[in-house]
Amino acid sequence: MPTVRIVTDSACDLSEEEATSLGIEVVPLTIRFGNEEYVDREQLTTRQFYEKLASHSDLPQTAAPAPGAFAAAFKKLRDEGASDVVCINLSSALSATMQAAQNGATAVAGEVPVRVLDSKSITGGLGTIVLRAADAAANGASVDDIATVVDGLIARQRIYGTLDTLDNLKKGGRIGGAQALLGSMLSIKPLVDLSSGAVEEAGRTRTRKKAFAWLRNAVVRSGEIENLRVIHGEAPDIDDFLAMLADEVDLSTVQIGSIGPVIGTHGGPRVVGVAFHVKP
Repeated sequence: MPTVRIVTDSACDLSEEEATSLGIEVVPLTIRFGNEEYVDREQLTTRQFYEKLASHSDLPQTAAPAPGAFAAAFKKLRDEGASDVVCINLSSALSATMQAAQNGATAVAGEVPVRVLDSKSITGGLGTIVLRAADAAANGASVDDIATVVDGLIARQRIYGTLDTLDNLKKGGRIGGAQALLGSMLSIKPLVDLSSGAVEEAGRTRTRKKAFAWLRNAVVRSGEIENLRVIHGEAPDIDDFLAMLADEVDLSTVQIGSIGPVIGTHGGPRVVGVAFHVKP
């Protein structure tokens, strides 16, 4: 294992295989349905989450990990031989998770050096940044080197999505710069831009098909790109989008994954997104 180890949170939506292959430690958020609370990834799978989402009238809530959960993760990696830890978290504009990580780092000060970084990203975008950081660590990169890699990726990241409903984003209080969408007609499919780490309006279309075309065009018009991930919230028509994308992109180079409970709580069911980096 590398001397520098990477920690992140469960909003990264990395698969278990992706995380374990590079020794990435994932600290889970919690999801609450009424009086029932579940630890993300440990007590609630993505499929179970969307099943519950469909059967509950009230929207779920998410909660950041306790600082102690991060402190425990940092100590665990120290005990496994890490000399330093880099913790890369969900955008601080959307969650208190990074603050919890910073408090956890303070709690272990003097025991293990921890650098906490704001990814300004979510779901597959965060996952890609974490994987690249872990790759760098595995190749002997220093903490400063890894921070430079992360900063470079943040500057080039693009994250776009189409929501099937605005209810979750509105009620969860994460509507941000997309507030204007709330005043529009109900028969639209809203498009959001999260490239900066906050929710901004990117546009609106009348139909799901046109929203998919907008997403495809957002990929194409960005020129040369890398690290393309297609992410979705159990969208039954995801193959329709992939077929549309296949006209422009070699799908064998694309990672396809699910949007987990943390982001799914706010994005809602059937959300579809793309996350990628513009080549320098």
